[in-house]
Amino acid sequence: MGTPLVVMRDITKSFPGVRANDQANLVIHKGEIHALLGENGAGKSTLMSILTGLYRPDSGEIRINDQAVELHSPKAAVERGIGMVHQHFKLVKTFTVAENIILGLQTSGEYYHLPLIHNQIREFCQEYGFRIDPAAKVWQLSIGEQQRAEIIKVLFWGAEILILDEPTAVLTPQEATELYKMLRLMADRGKAIIVISHKLNEVLENTDRITVLRGGKSIGTVITKHTTEQELTTMMVGRSVLLDVPVKEQYHGDNILTLKQVSCLGNRGQLAIKQVSLEIAGGEILGIAGVAGNGQSELAELIAGIRSLEGGEKYIDGTNHTDSSVRTLIKAGVSYVPEDRLGTGLVPGLNAVDNFLLKSYQQSSSWFINWRQAVESTQAMIAKFDVKMASLLNPVKMLSGGNLQKLLLAREISADPRLIIAVYPMRGLDVGAMETVRKLLLAQRAAGKGILLISEELDELFALSDRIAVLHEGEVMGIVDPQAATIEAVGMMMAGKRMLKQDAV
Repeated sequence: MGTPLVVMRDITKSFPGVRANDQANLVIHKGEIHALLGENGAGKSTLMSILTGLYRPDSGEIRINDQAVELHSPKAAVERGIGMVHQHFKLVKTFTVAENIILGLQTSGEYYHLPLIHNQIREFCQEYGFRIDPAAKVWQLSIGEQQRAEIIKVLFWGAEILILDEPTAVLTPQEATELYKMLRLMADRGKAIIVISHKLNEVLENTDRITVLRGGKSIGTVITKHTTEQELTTMMVGRSVLLDVPVKEQYHGDNILTLKQVSCLGNRGQLAIKQVSLEIAGGEILGIAGVAGNGQSELAELIAGIRSLEGGEKYIDGTNHTDSSVRTLIKAGVSYVPEDRLGTGLVPGLNAVDNFLLKSYQQSSSWFINWRQAVESTQAMIAKFDVKMASLLNPVKMLSGGNLQKLLLAREISADPRLIIAVYPMRGLDVGAMETVRKLLLAQRAAGKGILLISEELDELFALSDRIAVLHEGEVMGIVDPQAATIEAVGMMMAGKRMLKQDAV
């Protein structure tokens, strides 16, 4: 492949109590799409932060075009042709696309010629095969268009090495396909593309080589077409991981949740859920698909009693709970695993025992808390759900994302609920933690519980769900059988195409 464009050799970086990178190595060539994989805490973000000048390594060497460099700052990295598109976009929403690009230009001075900038942006779009209006305000753009604006921005600044962090996390399948077509075109023009991702199927379909980190060390680099999903997960976790979900018989339970034409408002006073009707039976996982921001969170809060209904009716096990409080719904058997693990789900400054008591203290017949029993119960749950923590008395904010999620699930499942509302339960988790969460949900389904599973990962929904409902702008576009439907069809509904009635389940 010729002389490497980027060589990171024996990179070590430590923070108090943690060695984030331990003699890690990474070699990137021109014209390739290179994936960087690893569990949470494996050192991926730290390594890329060093390459983009945010951190300086304790030791090791970085070479660009076979020249040793020291990247003292993000500006120094940009000057070396390194650009990064973050998972959470760094755009000023009230500015236009062109104005966002101008913000970072080093040569614009006090004055700039806006029509010239617009023409240059259009030329970039034409070169890489997509369209975007330079005069459009960022807030007017779709998520996919905002991402394209970020990519154009770093290209405009002269990036030859483009780093993308979880680039398809908030895209429809069609948008993800278009993104990788664009990235391949860039690679064909000589750019080097580094993709940080948790989506193994996308990585296997769209990259040239893959480097795996584990525990801060580089485990190895493989050629994509010569590896498998199982080999990659073993490299990432250090053991084999359950990737396939066993097929189960069709559910036969009675309806636990029934929603009849329910509507509710969003945080800005707009109608976020619009006359949605859904049912979940015992022993069933109902998946909710949709691009982020199309009413998924509001639907979960509506069911959990956090958000009031503007219309319609809500039933749990046949009992009308349209106007019930959160406390009443908990007593009715509703457990809620929110997307905000720290804040809504758990109190970050409290320890594990205190966080468990928040759910169960009202069940005691006494005025006093039996702390010995509380500690023993918490220890038992932590052992059962394999939550790794240094001490029960440490604040839970010190836990990793995967252990936070397991702790939250342990608390909610230990209440023996009838209905579990799980909102993005595997978001940001590595394959090992995802496997644990997947097994917990499947065990609850097997026990006859009803589960509402909201996820951005269509592969996850197709693997786990008995049925999938697709939300777009607060409305159900259709409900499909994942055994019969295609990801492409669900992607079309996510983009707003309503399902034909004869195809519904």
